[in-house]
Amino acid sequence: MQFATPLIPARLIRRYKRFLSDMRLDDGTEVVAHCANPGSMMGLAEPGMKVWLEPNDDPKKKLKYGWRLVDHENGHFTGVDTSVPNRALKAAFMAHQVAGLDYDLVRPEVKYGENSRIDFLLTGQGPDTYVEVKSVTLSRKAGLAEFPDSVTTRGAKHLRELSQMVRDGHRAVMLYLVQRTDCAGFTLAADIDAAYAQAFRDARAAGVEVMVFDCAISPLGVDIRNPLDFVAP
Repeated sequence: MQFATPLIPARLIRRYKRFLSDMRLDDGTEVVAHCANPGSMMGLAEPGMKVWLEPNDDPKKKLKYGWRLVDHENGHFTGVDTSVPNRALKAAFMAHQVAGLDYDLVRPEVKYGENSRIDFLLTGQGPDTYVEVKSVTLSRKAGLAEFPDSVTTRGAKHLRELSQMVRDGHRAVMLYLVQRTDCAGFTLAADIDAAYAQAFRDARAAGVEVMVFDCAISPLGVDIRNPLDFVAP
């Protein structure tokens, strides 16, 4: 998945009100950028960090920049836009490039459960497959990605709804997309949200499958890459 508009580098001044961030462009101009990430962004929102912004000229948008990447300045990137995984996965699904999830029909945002929408409903081979997607950006130990980065009651609810789909005779997959290029494994941040960790264990016991993939990330775009190992917390 390529970014629609070429990204430009900047430095983070501050993130505030969750969805806003002040940035300084290379020419010294200060701008406000939209931050499409409701999480804590632990370790990714320190003033002075190098970031990449996507400019836009859409008259319907109040902010003319969107924060897309953190550049760790060591050859690695983290994608901070939580809408990117679904866009990248849709492209990969349509191209039949996701191992274990090769289906004829890909339907995003289908209503199910308790006033919820599943990220993807895949049909065409075997039972209907419900796929919930989570963007993973936290890493507190070198090489190990973690989810979640803050308490997520909504995430626990999604796991319970996936469990119900299994009980109803469908296939259900919890897919974690690690939006970091510096991690080789994935685990749960049970110390951050013990209730989510318990919901995860319950879902696996109920038959919900767990898949983890990493990404190739650059200022040009984000592409699904390889499966990662799940490390029990």
